[in-house]
Amino acid sequence: MPLTAQQLQQFFEEGYFLLPDCFTEDEVVILRDEAEAIYATHRQEVWREKTGAPRTAFAAHTYNEAFRLLGAHPRLIEPVEQVFGEKLYMHQFKINAKAAFEGDVWQWHQDYGTWARDDGMPEPRAMNIAVFMDEVMPINGPLMLVPRSHRQGVLAAGHDRKTTSYPLWTLDKATVTRLVDEGGIVAPTGKPGSVLMFHGNLVHGSAPNITPYPRRIVYLTLCAVSNYIRAPTRPEWIAHRDFTPIEPVPDDALLAYTGRVMRQVAAE
Repeated sequence: MPLTAQQLQQFFEEGYFLLPDCFTEDEVVILRDEAEAIYATHRQEVWREKTGAPRTAFAAHTYNEAFRLLGAHPRLIEPVEQVFGEKLYMHQFKINAKAAFEGDVWQWHQDYGTWARDDGMPEPRAMNIAVFMDEVMPINGPLMLVPRSHRQGVLAAGHDRKTTSYPLWTLDKATVTRLVDEGGIVAPTGKPGSVLMFHGNLVHGSAPNITPYPRRIVYLTLCAVSNYIRAPTRPEWIAHRDFTPIEPVPDDALLAYTGRVMRQVAAE
């Protein structure tokens, strides 16, 4: 699924773009079901809010078949290969829950700032690509982006270990105010199956979700193979050390998996 010249221009100028209807409802349903099963486990990869609600689940592509297929899906891999001009490996994979009523804030931050400080990633030749598993609405804690903030490079940040259950390198209020004065704030919304791509240095965050509507999103952190991390400090299941180039699966891989699951359930 090659990106158009217009999409590439928006990405390089604004730092993001949205691909609506990238995955079908049938494909999304199996991902939601598998995500809920993972959230119900007590694996070390599943982090929780201070209330006990699920916050994020790391590395699901290493222990769940549906997410393994998503992590190598051509609709996600090929656009990022086009941007970086080379093969990719999976630096990080997580399923963020933003649970109904209990999903907590994600403070303002840059992703590459963490990858550089904690993992030793040489350059911002990695990005997050987000797959919406629920409808993302203006009211249920959508991701807020500061357009063009990726042009600022890596900004000074402090390591916040207190605000939420997840430690994060965050930006101060004065920096965020300055950037928003320059670029504003956008909050891309969309139906399940939409995909959001954004630059590793784009400043973003999200408010708590106090609505009855969950906002579950899968994030693939795809990194150019030549840009592999040099000095990781976090566990392997957070910052992966397998730099093997990703080989895309067939485009219908998720539907084929769904069919296998349905046949297995029918047989039982």
